[in-house]
This record gives sequence, C-alpha cells and structure tokens, in this order.
Amino acid sequence: MIELTAAQVAAATGGRLHADPDVTVTGAVIIDSRDAAPGVLFVALPGDRVDGHDYAPAAVAAGAALVLASRELDGLPTVVVDDPQAALGELARYVLARARSGAHGGVVPQVVAVTGSVGKTTTKDLLGQLLTPEAGGEQAIIFTKGSFNNEIGLPLTVLRVTAATRYLVLEMGADRLGNIAYLTGIAPPDIGVVLAVGVAHIGHFGSVEIIAKTKSEMVSGVVDGGSVVLNADDQRVMAMASLAGPGTIVQTFGTIPSADVRAEDITIDPMGRASFTLRVARGGEAEEQRADVALQLVGAHHVSNALAAATVVLRLGVPLPDVAKRLSEATALSPHRMAVTERPDGVTVIDDAYNANPDSMKAALRTLAVVSGRTRRSVAVLGEMLELGDSARAAHDEIGRLVVRLNIKQLVVIGQGAYHIHEGAMQEGSWGSESIFVPDIAAARELLDESLEPGDVVLVKSSLGAGLTALGDHLSGAKTTEDNHK
Repeated sequence: MIELTAAQVAAATGGRLHADPDVTVTGAVIIDSRDAAPGVLFVALPGDRVDGHDYAPAAVAAGAALVLASRELDGLPTVVVDDPQAALGELARYVLARARSGAHGGVVPQVVAVTGSVGKTTTKDLLGQLLTPEAGGEQAIIFTKGSFNNEIGLPLTVLRVTAATRYLVLEMGADRLGNIAYLTGIAPPDIGVVLAVGVAHIGHFGSVEIIAKTKSEMVSGVVDGGSVVLNADDQRVMAMASLAGPGTIVQTFGTIPSADVRAEDITIDPMGRASFTLRVARGGEAEEQRADVALQLVGAHHVSNALAAATVVLRLGVPLPDVAKRLSEATALSPHRMAVTERPDGVTVIDDAYNANPDSMKAALRTLAVVSGRTRRSVAVLGEMLELGDSARAAHDEIGRLVVRLNIKQLVVIGQGAYHIHEGAMQEGSWGSESIFVPDIAAARELLDESLEPGDVVLVKSSLGAGLTALGDHLSGAKTTEDNHK
C-alpha cells in the first residue's frame, strides 16, 4: 500500500485516533492476524465464528503499526470507527483517489472492473496475464489469484496499490441490488465489463430482472469518458448500453456478426479446449483484423471470457497479434475452476467445485461430455447449487435431466440439498445404478475411491458452500485448503 500516517487513516475513515498521529503504515492492510508483519494495518472485523478484535494484540506483537477497530483497545495504536468494514471501503476509496491524482508521485493506475453472473474470476485472471507484459512486470499490475470480489475482498485488493501500479484489475460480485454501485463507488472503473446475466444468487435477488439491474450498475459506475465492454450475445447485457453516460465508449464482444470483437470458426479439441479466429472491427470491413487463438483453458464457455479480456486489452492499446499470442499462452490461475489433473492411475479429474449455478453447471457438464468422448467413462460428481430460492428444485431437476441427455455414464449426487439432481436423472431415463445419491462428502469419497477406474473422466462441481472443494482436492491429489480465521 501507499504509505499513510495514522492521522491520514483516521481522516480517510472518519475515525477517532488513539495512537501517535505520525505512526506510519508502511506495509499491507490485513484482516488475518497470521499475516501480520512490521508496518501493516490490521483491520479488526467481527465474524460469525471469531472477532478480529481478539486477535489485535497478536497482530501488534507481530509488528502491525496500527489497528482499525470499532472500540478502543488497551495499549494498542488504534483508529476507532463505527463500522470497520465500511471504514475499510472508505480507506480504499481514499487511497485509490490519491493514486489517481498523482499525489503519491507515481504512475496513475488504470482501473479495469469485471462483473457478471458467470466468468468473472476467469476473465480477471486472463486480463492479468494479458496485461502483465504491458505493465512491465508483476510489480506494476494488481489482480488477485482468487475471488476477492465483495465488500471486504475488493477494498483489500485496491489497498495493494503502490506508486508503481499501472493496472488494477478488479472483480466485482453481487448478491443484492446496490452491491456493484457500492464497489464502483470505491473504485470507479476506467473500463467496466459486463459478462452475462444469469440466475446466480437469484434467491437473494428475487428475479432475473433485478440481477440485470444490479449488473447494470457497472455501466453507470465507470468514470466520465471511460469505456464499457458488453457481451453482444446476451440481450440483457446489451440493453445496458443505453445507460452509458455522455462520452462513454461502448464496445461489444461475442460470436454474433455485429460484435466489435468476435470469435469465428470455433472448434473444440478432445480435451475441451477451444480454438477460434479472433476478428476485430476497426470501423469498416476493409479495416477488420484477424488472428488465430488456441486456448489452454478447458471448456467452450471460456471463449466468451477470452473475448471479453481481448476487448479490454485492445482498448488499452495492446496490438492484436500480442493479444492472440498471450491468450493462447494463458492458463488457469485460480483453484477449483475447471482445473484438470491427470492422475498417475489414468483418471482425469476436472475440479470445478468453487462455484455453481445452473448456467455454469450446464457448461461444465458439456465439457465433461466432450473430454470423455466415446471411449472413456464420464463421471459427474455434483453437489448443491446454493442461493436459488424458489427455483432451486426445478433447477436441480433440470441438471439431472441434462446429465442423462448428455449420456454421462455415472452420476454421483451429494447431500440432501442436491437430491433433486438425482431425482431428475431418474425420471428422465431408465436409469438405475447410473445415478447414485449419497448423504455426504465422506460417503462420496469412499464410493469414488472404490469405483473409479483407469481412463475415467471425473467432474466435481457444486457451490462453494456445499464443500466439494475438499473432495476435488482429494481426487486430484492437491493439498486441502483451510479456511482463514481472523
């Protein structure tokens, strides 16, 4: 982070200073005391299981220069605020505004923000890889290798800005109206991207129309004279173009002929990786440019993510040949997102257990069908899709029926919340042992360890809260990730 004194932190957050005003934060902003190091700012967030205030003494003992808290802490240098989470956002807004003003004496960062019901993290990771050479190295670009996209994660990402930051690539998630407006208020994008409108979190939103309205907050949130990048293949996304303010440039991507940046002649190889011709309109047919792209990412749905990333970096001035080359070299960075592992015993594991909604579940199942082909046994290991509200039963039933239609050979459904996937599969066809329902992950693990055979292709897919990431780690041989504490 850009260095700040305790007095500046208090002024930025509207807090009461209980520390030497000249104490300086020279390190990162953290919410986990285990990350404490000399010079950091520790934000004491209350949590469902633990209270960050209880860990503040340990953070200071490890070198933290200052604590942002909701109450005074005896003997600790503290800025006291009413709401540490809100104050975290205010501090991020202040730091980014200061960086953009040039007051820190460094380069002025360009902010790129991505939202959408699906594809946010992959697109953000692609942007990071496409822009790193342009930035001059990893020190001049900030993008998270994960999904820090909410009211806590996004400010923490913004607060990593330094005087050397040239590009700040942000992911913006939402589960209710106003979320994106809040996040763009912290970090107004120079370029805002809307990928798709689907039914993720519809249990919170209530309708697809409200989801679309929420995603459209990205268009309204870009800086004056900025750019909006919209998915031409999604009519709800394209309707957002009318919200662009005066001077805002709208560019589109997709597979339809009217898209400014589009994919043509798409082919999928036996491993589910897409190749296509990247075609860019330059104001007229005679000025169109083309380049060939061969993605390393598994899944045909990544074509849309690649097009979105390409549109952004082309807008930032990267030549088309470089864009195509970097797209073809880009790899999956974030865990549990279509991560493919070839086990020594001949089993292929596709771990996509970080998140799930009906759209992403369908895309993952189609990829499983492609990768397994006609010669390998396909195994779909599916858990619950969360936050679907009243549509949950029908959505899970539909997934089960799709499994049958795609001729997936074995279905394993885990947990009562996902039961209707099993039910849908059983009702769609004359399935017997091809669909198995198990009550929990332990039972699934035992079943799969006993039944998987060389040559099998296994997809693991669920919402994060269903807990199948641990099963994905087990099947692929990866180390199990632990939840952070305060």
